[in-house]
Amino acid sequence: MTTKPVLGISGCLTGSAVRFDGGHKRMGFIMDELAQWVNFRPVCPEMAIGLPTPRPALRLIVTTDGETQMRFSHAPHEDVTQKMADFAADYLPKIGDLAGFVVCAKSPSCGMERVRLYDENGNRGRKEGVGLFTATLLETLPWLPVEEDGRLHDPVLRENFVERVFALHELNTLRKNGLTRRALLDFHSRYKLQLLAHHQAGYREIGPFVASLHEWEDLDAFFVAYREKLMTILKKPASRKNHTNVLMHIQGYFRNQLNTRQRGELRDVILHYRNGQLPILAPITLLKHYLAEYPDRYLMTQNYFDPYPDDLGLRLAVK
Repeated sequence: MTTKPVLGISGCLTGSAVRFDGGHKRMGFIMDELAQWVNFRPVCPEMAIGLPTPRPALRLIVTTDGETQMRFSHAPHEDVTQKMADFAADYLPKIGDLAGFVVCAKSPSCGMERVRLYDENGNRGRKEGVGLFTATLLETLPWLPVEEDGRLHDPVLRENFVERVFALHELNTLRKNGLTRRALLDFHSRYKLQLLAHHQAGYREIGPFVASLHEWEDLDAFFVAYREKLMTILKKPASRKNHTNVLMHIQGYFRNQLNTRQRGELRDVILHYRNGQLPILAPITLLKHYLAEYPDRYLMTQNYFDPYPDDLGLRLAVK
């Protein structure tokens, strides 16, 4: 891939002073590490509907009939729900080329989960809301990798998000260059081990679907269905058990090339990973070393070994 993935992002996370209090929530990982590998398309939904900065704080209000509305905390009668809905309805259909979206946690417009709800009298309720903009984003683009800044501090969720971003970008590029059956089959073949590491049942289900590709006259319709299945599987973080199964499967490709000492070393590294004594990077690095020494045509195509730029160092933190 020669082009960079494009990420939507809440404007405040880039360091822009667009928050209600005139500040920002610049996220170091996004701007200092990920930024060199992606391009951003920032947006502040609240400013996009014409609100200034600084501005009075907004809240999610649950009305007596169960409707969620966005109102100002100091003036609960001022309802901007429709303005936000109109903006989201106009903006979101135009961003289908994105490979992911990072939203601001706890925001009444951008929060992905656990946003504070209030009743019409201003009483605090549970943290179980979703920001109005992000709720529409998730509904409109259900396949899109979406995470909020707080959750990206978790190494597993961070790695999973970035992995999905680069997978979707490659798939989008495939479509942009013109879909062919061969290109779709080659893409799926490259992702087999990666899918197996994420969800074994999903891997088994998507296989027959891809095998039916010859029955589809409309390749774009197949693409849309495949994209949803692929991203659903990848959204489930790869488990230690599934990684171990994949690593042992790869190990089998070298049984005739490695001597007794090398086989024992590889076996021990995989077992130490399985037991939580080593990070996933350890067995993968050793396998990549043997793959360079004993090339295998199939393994060399597998995206599992390099699902995103190594320089991000994400596997160092994933145990």
